[in-house]
Amino acid sequence: MSEYKEYHFNSGNITHNFKYMLQPLLKMLNKTKNQSILDLGCGNGYLVNYLLHLGYNAYGTDASEQGIAIAKQTSPGRFFVQDLSTDSLPAELQAMKFDTVISTEVIEHLYDPESFIDFCKQALTPGGEIIISTPYHGYLKNLVLSLTNKWDKHLNPVWLGGHIKMWSASTLGGLLTDKGFTVTQFEGCGRMPYLWKSMIIKAKLN
Repeated sequence: MSEYKEYHFNSGNITHNFKYMLQPLLKMLNKTKNQSILDLGCGNGYLVNYLLHLGYNAYGTDASEQGIAIAKQTSPGRFFVQDLSTDSLPAELQAMKFDTVISTEVIEHLYDPESFIDFCKQALTPGGEIIISTPYHGYLKNLVLSLTNKWDKHLNPVWLGGHIKMWSASTLGGLLTDKGFTVTQFEGCGRMPYLWKSMIIKAKLN
């Protein structure tokens, strides 16, 4: 189980990724369709607590006991420790189904992303939606990284808890399609188009 300090969060305040990702993600949500939300890998709980403030019915899980403790300071009963390498939700959530699963900046850390998507499907109601963000990679961004000799910094192998998978819109969309989803929306965020820091993909379970 990861130590929370690896992710540089020490409070329930906004994290660096949501400074540029929050508004594009919120545009993907509709209170009519997205009434029951599960945030897998919720970190310090910032997103879930923000969604609760907006009136959504949201819960969060994370591998870090410290992160969940921080999240619970704002909304007790909404957060639970979750080891994403297992194939079951925490006991408190196992009887629940969600019409929306959100996972931000998680899938790039996982050895088996296919199993993770299967796990998300198990938590969804029929026709439910998944929203996933991950650092963006595409031809232009990869070319710029190469020309500026930034790959060593970008993929530093000594970064504890670092990224082990690089995703493009095509590869992540293809994984979701193979797992029975239809991609319905794409948002790039942070920096100018095609040099985005991250991308957000929304897909509906067929």
